[in-house]
Amino acid sequence: MSLLRSLYSLDTLDKRFTTPSRAPIVTKEEPDPAKPRTLSEVPDGASPSLWKTSEFFSYYLVIGVSVPLMIKTGYDISQPQSPNYKNFEDLLSPGWIPGRRFDNSDSQYSTFRENIPYLIILVIVHPLLRKLYNSTFPQSSNTALTANDRTQSMRTSESTPRLRQRVGYDLVFALILLCVLHGFSALKVLVILTFNYLIATKLPRNYVVPMTWLFNVTTLFANEICKGYPYAAIANDTFPWTVWDPNSTWGTFFDAHGGLMPRWEILFNITILRLISFNLDYYWSNSREGSRNTLLEKKQLDPSNLSERDRISISAAPEDYSFRNYLAYALYSPLYLTGPILTFNAYISQCRYMPKSIDTARTIRYGIRFLVCLLTMEVTLHYIYAVAISKAKPAWEVYTPFQLSMLGYFNLIVIWLKLLLPWRLARLWALVDGIDPPENMVRCVSDNYSAVGFWRNWHRSYNAWLVRYLYIPLGGSGGPGTRGRWGLLRTIFNYLTVFTFVALWHDIQLRLLMWGWLISLFILPEVLATLAFPKQKWQNRPRAYRWICGAGAVGNILMMMAANLVGFAVGLDGIWGLVRGIVGSFSGLVFLGFASVALFVAAQVMFEIREEEIRHGIRMKC
Repeated sequence: MSLLRSLYSLDTLDKRFTTPSRAPIVTKEEPDPAKPRTLSEVPDGASPSLWKTSEFFSYYLVIGVSVPLMIKTGYDISQPQSPNYKNFEDLLSPGWIPGRRFDNSDSQYSTFRENIPYLIILVIVHPLLRKLYNSTFPQSSNTALTANDRTQSMRTSESTPRLRQRVGYDLVFALILLCVLHGFSALKVLVILTFNYLIATKLPRNYVVPMTWLFNVTTLFANEICKGYPYAAIANDTFPWTVWDPNSTWGTFFDAHGGLMPRWEILFNITILRLISFNLDYYWSNSREGSRNTLLEKKQLDPSNLSERDRISISAAPEDYSFRNYLAYALYSPLYLTGPILTFNAYISQCRYMPKSIDTARTIRYGIRFLVCLLTMEVTLHYIYAVAISKAKPAWEVYTPFQLSMLGYFNLIVIWLKLLLPWRLARLWALVDGIDPPENMVRCVSDNYSAVGFWRNWHRSYNAWLVRYLYIPLGGSGGPGTRGRWGLLRTIFNYLTVFTFVALWHDIQLRLLMWGWLISLFILPEVLATLAFPKQKWQNRPRAYRWICGAGAVGNILMMMAANLVGFAVGLDGIWGLVRGIVGSFSGLVFLGFASVALFVAAQVMFEIREEEIRHGIRMKC
């Protein structure tokens, strides 16, 4: 039991969750969450535990009935005897569980699943090759120090050889992997990266920020519209005098040798975020008061063990913003295709100093959690065919309201898992390699009741990137111009701007644009309800306040499910079919009432999970 608690602790998931963002990482193990603290150790503001109260025992009964029934319903509609089975049967593949077929209809997960063996090999081989590289090219001593360097702490000067060694290997391996993945299209990637670097380092300072955004957003659109700029089109349209035979040109030859992933532009969106990160980090390094060394000395900080906030906000040394470091960062192999997103400052800091958050035992536990999640996905897709049913565009009216709701729910479970698995494997690879990027998925998709909290939890590293590089520069929700009569409108505009960018960044499609706007719209009721029911006014009536919040959470959960189904599963037409099937009859409305009660119970459990974290000094804000 102790091993299980350790495996599923927040400390195993990411050390950042059990360490305040302003505090350096400590190497000692966190307290066991299973062991209750004494009264003197419980933080201020923590409420008494409710786990063993009669109220929660009634909730356990509801959960004990609801969860098995949900799973059984998802299983029943996936049986050969169920309606529409013949319509989606062709989307099923032979499975490895005896007697079961496998729902392989999701192209994203199907591609990831096929490549898992090769990715596992990379996770093992890449760090081993680094050891070989390090032994072949050992760290050189830092003999030539400038006058400015002599004022640095010895830790900083001694870290430069490690930085050079790590970046050297990162760059060599990244360029090789880039050519293997994209073939001749690797040249296109390098051209885009070079232009972005020139914008940051050669343009007048006042033009850097607008030109960075203009160039990168334009690149997003151009990549999509031009379909990755095929060499054949470039040869025919730009260099027609080089074309002797329209069916066989140097362009068609280059296109035919496009590597393992000829369509390089599909996952290039992640790289765009790193390009913007480098440019803005470099821009801010030239504008903020005080050099890196001055800030470290002023705050009396140890550069080898900075807090997460300082690692991101304190600029790298001026010489670290080189083209070599930039390429190594933008193309860093473990995070190149999927993320998580690491800022340039954080990457350089971790290359200089081994992160103290990386621990072999913790990394092994993290790897075991990845395998458990992978097994969960496999079992789910062997027994519940919600994705295939939705893709077959079924006649929604043949399903009961409860069955329709489970179709939507298990679609969301699959969406969550298919995103979580590549992110966790990429992060596991980085951890094995000595880099600690942020964890992207903090909570299970079923453990979210707040629209604001959900966004902080879902793709967490992207959310942090948006806050640093877009939301705060726009004014956020508490800067100048966000107070008073127009403050709320300014905040709403900032939200709309951010989520419009998020939707377009994911893909240039109407359904994703609708998803971004729906998320922005659904955040508004929560913000208004928080203003109408401030927690401090209900301190003498905590249960009433918790129940009011539970009622609001039910509406939040339903709206978030609808928005994500529109954006990532069934689209706008599909969601209308689901809604009509659920609320279009008296029986559907009765079911919606019972479902709301179940969601209310779930919300109360979610509240208590977060209160339990606060009792252990952990405040996740999601």
